[in-house]
Amino acid sequence: MWAAGRFPGKDIPLYVIAQVVGATLAAAALYYIASGAGEVTGLATNGFGDRSPGGFSLASCFAAEVLLTCFFLIVITGSTEDAATASFAPISIGLCLTLIHLISIPITNTSVNPARSTGPALIEGGEAIQQLWLFWLAPILGGLVGGYLHRHVLKARADS
Repeated sequence: MWAAGRFPGKDIPLYVIAQVVGATLAAAALYYIASGAGEVTGLATNGFGDRSPGGFSLASCFAAEVLLTCFFLIVITGSTEDAATASFAPISIGLCLTLIHLISIPITNTSVNPARSTGPALIEGGEAIQQLWLFWLAPILGGLVGGYLHRHVLKARADS
């Protein structure tokens, strides 16, 4: 959202901390609840290679996360423009996120949000933490590209 000109850079660190703390608390709560049925075998942590649900390579997982995050940011920014009908924004954003999950759960277990990836990885530990770097790098890159495209290409075309 910063790259789209919709979020002040000075607020990014506190926002990231709040997101990661919230995601970690949610993952801990999920782990606690799931452990009531016995051994917890995973928290839908993200992964590539052997940790990918479909065995997808690092390169495939990276490409999927960058592209899907980019498209998601374009849908979010476009749906929430002043010229857009505000009542349709939750529908378009929700349907887009549903589609993203349908596409990427078999590939990476769906990140498109570094905090969403960090919470479960911190609770699970091990390889989930070792592969976490990808699920920070790819969504951040995808978000920056999506925000830039919206601000400097799509919005600029609509304004002219």
